[in-house]
Amino acid sequence: MKPKICHLIGGQGMGWTGGIKATLNSLELSYLSQKFEFITAPLSTASAVISTQRPDVIVVHAASSWRGLLSLWKLRRSAKVIINEHHYSQGFAAFNVPSKTRFYGMLKLAYGMCDRLVTVSQGQKNWILKNKLAPIDKITVIPFSRLIDSFLNVPPKPRLLNQPFILGAYGRFSHQKGFDILIDAVKQFPTSQIKLQIGGGGTDETKLKQLAAASPHIEFVGRIDDVPAFLTQCDAVVIPSRWEPWGNVCLEARAAGKPIIAAAVDGLSEQIQDFGLLITPGNPQALTKAIQELLDLPADKLAEMGERGKFSAINSWPTYLSNWEKLLEEMT
Repeated sequence: MKPKICHLIGGQGMGWTGGIKATLNSLELSYLSQKFEFITAPLSTASAVISTQRPDVIVVHAASSWRGLLSLWKLRRSAKVIINEHHYSQGFAAFNVPSKTRFYGMLKLAYGMCDRLVTVSQGQKNWILKNKLAPIDKITVIPFSRLIDSFLNVPPKPRLLNQPFILGAYGRFSHQKGFDILIDAVKQFPTSQIKLQIGGGGTDETKLKQLAAASPHIEFVGRIDDVPAFLTQCDAVVIPSRWEPWGNVCLEARAAGKPIIAAAVDGLSEQIQDFGLLITPGNPQALTKAIQELLDLPADKLAEMGERGKFSAINSWPTYLSNWEKLLEEMT
């Protein structure tokens, strides 16, 4: 009988349609399903799932909280527990936690109740160790990934003369993602020079549309069901997040061979090498300058940048599977 691995997600909101769900869907379709039986469920149904499925390992994807400590304590009585930490990071703490003593105390308690702590970037691990939130022997770094074949198949887009340079951005419309910063930056360019297409939705949608109301070169395209198709028509991708423990959007853009401008935060900093530009987070002026830098690049240099990004992403999914296979074998 295959060991049962239960992935618990914190609710049925964006987590079920965003990067986490895409990764778990990819995991269930991988060769690991021949070794392990995967179950994905909301954390709110954990008791029912555990009583009926009796998993061997529980992987918690929900954000840790004071309120959730009791639930976490109950989980560890039923199976081995892994916390997959893709919510909190140095950038998150800088923007959201004015008094860190209480916050760090909660994380120490939560991490203390799990058998293993999986971080999605080396920077996240370093932040945890620096603040003594968990011992080094409990932490495993597994950068986030997903099945990216459809992104790797995105064809190169030639730079067209006398046509607007198309910037793409997509994700949840929230303060974290920094789309307000991007809109402010793009408003500095002539309408004939750049076109920004923003995909997604969320609580900040009305505010963002009001911010872009007088800018005909900024278009909101709504929910994107076919992300590779969206990326096909982009000349570059911008990820202006205020914090981002990892950033699957960056992985997808790399795999699609798109030059990237990203904020120098958390996991984004680790993903961008010589195929993109890193900017100071929360700074529209720095973003405007970076966009202009891309505009000034010759077409062949842009193409080379995209190809290097694609090459960097090719092994991300096999590596992700291999790392999880090793960890789950240790746990079962």
